[in-house]
Amino acid sequence: MNLIKDPWLPMRLSDGSMQTLPISAICRADVVDFALQRADFQGAAYQFAIGVLQTAFAPEDSKQWAGRFTTAPDQDEFELVLAKIEHAFNGEGDGPLFMQDYDLLQEQKPSSIAGLLIDAPGENGIKNNTDHFIKRGVCEQMSLEMALLALFTLQINAPSGGAGHRVGLRGGGPLTTLISPAEEDATLWQKLWLNVINRESWPYIEPDLSDGSVFPWLAPTRTSEKKGSEVYQEDVHPLHMYWAMPRRIRLDVQVQDGICAVSGQPSEKLVSDYRTQNYGYNYSGNWSHPLTPYKGDPKKPDGDWLSAKGQPGGIQYKIWDALTFSSKEDAQHCAAAISHFEKNAPTYRRVFENMPLNIWVFGYDMDNMKPRCWYSTAMPFFQFDPDQQNDLLLNVKRLQKVSSDALWHLRSKVKAAWFETPGEAKGDMSFIDLEFWQRTESIFFTAVSELIEQAADDDAYLPPEAAKQWLSRLQHIALDLFDEYALSELGSERAMIKRIEARRALCGWLYGGKDIKGFKTDYRIEEKQEVMQ
Repeated sequence: MNLIKDPWLPMRLSDGSMQTLPISAICRADVVDFALQRADFQGAAYQFAIGVLQTAFAPEDSKQWAGRFTTAPDQDEFELVLAKIEHAFNGEGDGPLFMQDYDLLQEQKPSSIAGLLIDAPGENGIKNNTDHFIKRGVCEQMSLEMALLALFTLQINAPSGGAGHRVGLRGGGPLTTLISPAEEDATLWQKLWLNVINRESWPYIEPDLSDGSVFPWLAPTRTSEKKGSEVYQEDVHPLHMYWAMPRRIRLDVQVQDGICAVSGQPSEKLVSDYRTQNYGYNYSGNWSHPLTPYKGDPKKPDGDWLSAKGQPGGIQYKIWDALTFSSKEDAQHCAAAISHFEKNAPTYRRVFENMPLNIWVFGYDMDNMKPRCWYSTAMPFFQFDPDQQNDLLLNVKRLQKVSSDALWHLRSKVKAAWFETPGEAKGDMSFIDLEFWQRTESIFFTAVSELIEQAADDDAYLPPEAAKQWLSRLQHIALDLFDEYALSELGSERAMIKRIEARRALCGWLYGGKDIKGFKTDYRIEEKQEVMQ
C-alpha cells in the first residue's frame, strides 16, 4: 500500500456522499473535505495533504500561487507531479516505510495499537484503574490505512512519553492554525492551498527527496541516547518540519479480514500491535513550523521560542492576536503560512475579494502526557495592509486587555457574592470564564472589523462611536452574567445585601474604574452613559 498512489483517505463530495480516494483527488472540483471519524485524524489529514503540496507542488511566486488557487491542476497531471515522492510513502513491504523506524525493532515486545492514539490510557492508567473518562480496550485493531494515519497523528503531536520517548518537533500537543474559506462548500483544494507557501516568500534549496533530510524514515534514525545528539533546524532541510519523526515505531501488519475499530469499515489488512524503541530524533532549539504560532520572551530575544499549546478553557479570542499577528516587541509570531498570506495580501486580495476567510485552530490540551481535551474552533480572518499591522495589533490588544480585566472583576465579585471569605474560596470557576468569552466574542470581532475598515482609510483606530458601542455591550454582558450567577435565587436578607454590595462594586469598576476611564479617554468616548444600579 502506498499513501500517494493508492485510495485510502475518506473524502466528502459536494453531493454529500463519501468516497475513499487517493491523495491526488484533493484537486477535484467535487471534493469538499476529508471525512475522518476522529477530529484529531481530520486535522492530521489536512497537515498531511499540506505537507505533500508544499513538498511536491510548491508555487514559485505569488502570481503562480494565485493562479493555482483559482485553477487546480488536472488529476492526471497532479498524479505525475506526486510520483516523485511515492517512494517515501510506502505503508508496508520491504525497505523504508512511512513514518516508521529504519530498523525493524524486532527485539522489542509488541504493544497494543491503541497506544498510538493520544487519548488512549497509558500503561499506568490501566494498571492503576484511572481510565475513568478515557477507556481502555476501545481500539483492538485498525486497518493499515487508519494505523498509518494514527502514527502520523502521534508523530506530529507527540507528547512526552517516558524516558527517551521524544516529544514532537513543535513540543507536545501544539496548536495548528490554518486559513480556511468561511463557506463550508468551498473545495478541499482551496482549503488546503491557502496554507501552501510560495518559494519566493520561503526560499530554500531544492530538496533531496531520498537522503532522509526531508523524510527521516528513509535513512538510519539519528538516535539520542547521549548528549550532543540533538537535532536543530539547520541540521535538516526546512521541509523536514512537515515530516518530523520523534518516535521510533514499527507496525505489525497482518493480512486478514476484519473491521477497523476507528473507521468501522472492513479491511483485509489489520494492525493490532506495534513495536517501539526510545531515543529517536531529539528535536531541540528554535524551530518555526509553518502551521503553528510561537511565543518568546521579550526580555530574552535570543532565547528559545515556544509553540502555542492548547490550554484549559478552550481556544478563545483572548489569544486571537497571537494567531494572526507577528510582533518583535511582543515576541510573538503567527504561523508562517498565515504571515505568508498577509505579506502577499496585495497580490492575493483580488482572488479573495468576495470570499470571507477564517482561521481554523485546533489541537490537544495536554497535561504532560495526559490529554485533557481536544479543541477545534474557527475565528474570522481579516485581510489588511501589512503596513497597518502594528497599529492594528495595539488596538486589538487594548480590547483584549479590557475584556480580560472585566472578566477578572466579574469573577471576583461573583465569589464575593457567594462566599463569606472569597479570598479563601476554592473550586473551579472556569465556567464563568467560558461563558464570558463566548458571549463577548461576536462584539469583539465586530469591533475588529471596524478597525480593519478604518485601516483601509489609513486610520487603524477604533472610531469613538464603535468603541462606545463595544464597551457598552461588554458592560451589559458582564452585569447580565453576574445577575445570572449571583442573583438567580433570593436567599436570606443578609445574603442579598452581600450580593447587592458585590454588584455595586462591579458596576463601580465597569463604569468608573481607572482602566475604563483610560479607555474612554483614549477613544474619545463622551461621558454620558448612565451607570446601571
